[in-house]
Amino acid sequence: MAACGGGGGPGNSSGGGGNVTPNIKPAFVVGTVGVKTFDGNSDDLLTAGLGKDGLSAAAPAFANPNAPTAAELRRNAIWTNYRAIVDVQAAGGYGSLYGPNVDALGNVTGGQGKIPGTEYIAFADDGTGQQNVTVMAQVPDSFDIRNPCIISATSSGSRGIYGGIAVGEWGLKRNCAVAYTDKGTGAAPHDLDTDTVPLIDGTRQSRSAAGKLAQFTAQPGGGQTLAGFTGTFPHRLAFKHAHSQQNPEASWGANTLQAIQFTMWAINDKFGQTNTDGTRQATFTPANVLVIASAVSNGGGAAIAAAEQDTTGLIDGVAVGEPNVNLPPTAGVIVKRGGVQVAASGKHLYDYTTIANLYQLCAAQDTSLTNAPMFSSTGPGLARCASLVTAPNSKVTGGTASAQTASALAALHNAGWESESDELFASLSALEVASSISVTYANAYSRASVTDRLCNYSFASPGGATATPVAIPAASLAGLFSTGNGVPPTTSVTLMNDANPSGPMRDFLSNSPSNNTADANLDGALCLRNLFDNTNPALMTGIGQTYRTGNLGGRPSIIVQGRSDGLLPVNHTSRPYLGLNKSVEGNVSKLSYIEVTNGQHFDGFIDVLPGYAARYIPMHVYLNRALDAVYANLRNGTALPASQVVRTTPRGGVNNATVGPQILPSNVPPIAATPAAADAITVSGSTVNVPN
Repeated sequence: MAACGGGGGPGNSSGGGGNVTPNIKPAFVVGTVGVKTFDGNSDDLLTAGLGKDGLSAAAPAFANPNAPTAAELRRNAIWTNYRAIVDVQAAGGYGSLYGPNVDALGNVTGGQGKIPGTEYIAFADDGTGQQNVTVMAQVPDSFDIRNPCIISATSSGSRGIYGGIAVGEWGLKRNCAVAYTDKGTGAAPHDLDTDTVPLIDGTRQSRSAAGKLAQFTAQPGGGQTLAGFTGTFPHRLAFKHAHSQQNPEASWGANTLQAIQFTMWAINDKFGQTNTDGTRQATFTPANVLVIASAVSNGGGAAIAAAEQDTTGLIDGVAVGEPNVNLPPTAGVIVKRGGVQVAASGKHLYDYTTIANLYQLCAAQDTSLTNAPMFSSTGPGLARCASLVTAPNSKVTGGTASAQTASALAALHNAGWESESDELFASLSALEVASSISVTYANAYSRASVTDRLCNYSFASPGGATATPVAIPAASLAGLFSTGNGVPPTTSVTLMNDANPSGPMRDFLSNSPSNNTADANLDGALCLRNLFDNTNPALMTGIGQTYRTGNLGGRPSIIVQGRSDGLLPVNHTSRPYLGLNKSVEGNVSKLSYIEVTNGQHFDGFIDVLPGYAARYIPMHVYLNRALDAVYANLRNGTALPASQVVRTTPRGGVNNATVGPQILPSNVPPIAATPAAADAITVSGSTVNVPN
C-alpha cells in the first residue's frame, strides 16, 4: 500500500549495475500496446482537443460518416461518454461546480481544461481472443513523480473504453494517471449482415480479417452457424455484454485490477528510472503509488469488486457513485428508514430490474404522476396494466385503469423502491431502460449466444411504420463505437420482439403473442422474470458469480448515491452494502455512505429531458467530493466524513422545462465532516438506520 506522500525517482535517473527491477509488461496483455501522445492543444487526454466549450457544443462531425478514422471515433466517443455522465449545461453547474475548466481545488479558470499526455491501450486476454477486454492508461505530462497516484475509472453501464472519462477527469487534474477498462462490454457490435466486427480503436473489419484482433466476435450456439442464423433472422446485431457468452460481470473486479496493473506499467514506461542500458525500471510500485478505485454505476460496482478481490495491496482507497453491488442471499442485512424496516432490500440486480420491467410502464400511468418528466398517457402503458390483470397469477388488481396503475405502483414500493423514485418511472419506461437491461443481463448471466434469441428477443434497426428489422444504416454502424451505450436501444438499434404475432418488430410497439395485445410485449417481460422465479440453472449460476463479499479490507472508502435513484434503488445497493461491510469488517471498517436527496442515476438527463432540471441535482458534484475526501485521508490523514444524508435543494423553475434556473452552491451543500444527529446514517449489528 502506498505510504502517505509516496514518491518515485525522476524519470531521467539511472540505476547502477544490472537490470534489477525491469518494467515488465503484465502477462495478461496480448498483442501490441498502442501508444499515442497528445499535445494538449490539437488533441488531449480529457477532451480530445474539444476543450470545455467543445464538450458542451454539437457533436464533432466525421469527414466520411461511413468510414470515420480512429482519431475521429476517439474524439466522438469522448464527447458522447463525457456527456452521458455529466450535465454539460452551464445552468446545471458545468463550468462552475465541475468541468474541465474547474481545477483540482474547485477554482473556476478561464482555460479549456485540455490535458497533454500519453495514452496506452491494449487488450487483456487469455490467448483465445474471446475476452479481449480493453485496458487503457492515461498518463498526463504533469504526472507527479514525487507524489505518484492512480485513479481507476472503469466504464459505466455497458459502455466502451471511454465510458469513465468524466470520472477520470478528477485524476488527471490531480496529476494522477487514470486506469480505464471497458470490463468486457462495449458499444460497437458484431453486425451479422455484413459479418463485420469492431477493432480496439472502433474501426471495423470483416470477421475473417480481424481474427483475434476483434474487440468482439459473436459465436453461434446450439449447433447453429452465424450464416444460417442470419439467413433466417436477417439484420440482427450482437453486442458484447449480452452475447459474448463470458458473463462479463463476473470479471469486473479482475478487469479493474488489470487496468490498474497496466497503468502501473505505463507510468513506469514513461517516467520510471532508466538503467545504464536504457531499460526502464519498475520505479513505481504499489508500495509508493497511491491508488484510488473509482467510477460510477457498473463501474462503481467494479471498483468495489476490485477492492474486495485485491490481495496484493494494490488499492489504497475507494470512492464510487451509485454502484451496482449485489449482496448474497445470505447477507442478512436489515434496512430501516425513519425507524421502520423498508418493504424489501438487498435484491439482486436481475431480480429488481425484471420487476421494474413488469410494472414501471403501468405504474407510470398513475394519475398522481401526471406532472412527472415525460409523462404520457400511452396505449402501451394502459394495455400493459390490463394485461397484468389477466396474466398468470394476476400481477396487478383492479377493474379500472386508475386502480390498476395504483396497484402497479404499490408493487414497486413493496419491491423496495422509495417513493422519491416515482416520478422517474415515466421517463425510464419511455426510454425502455428496464427492458433493455433485463434482456442484456438475462443473456449475459445465462451465457447465451446471439443465435439463442433468449425469450424471443433480438437486436436490430427498426424500419418503416411497422418498425420491423432492417439493415442498420452504414453510418450508424460505422459510428457506434463512439455513439452507442452497449445496451440497445442505442443509435439506430433497438430491442426486437421476434414472437410478435405479425412478425418481428420493435419490442415497445409490439404485441404479446398470448393475447395479441399491444402491451409492449408483456409475454417477453414475463419470460425474463420467469427465468429468475423458476431458478433457471444457467441464469442462477451466472448471478451467483456476481455477489459481493462486503470486505473492503479496511480501506478508506466512500459510496455516494442519490435517494431518488430509480435504476439502482438505494434499498438494494448502497444501503444494504453498508450493512454488509460493517457486519463483515466490524471496527476495522472505514466505509462511509453518503445518501443525497434529490439525486438520481442519470446526470446526463438533467437539462436534456424536460422536467429533470426542476427536480434533480448533479450527483457528479458529490462523487468529486468523495474523491477529495478519500484522497485527503490517504495523503494527509484527514478524517473521512461519517455516513449521512445530505439534504439538497432542487433548482425549481418551470415544472417541465428542459433547462432549469442557474444552480447555486446552496443547492448542493457540502458533505458534513460531522453530520447532525437527524442526518446521521448508522449501523447497529447488521441493521442500517437511515433517517427520513
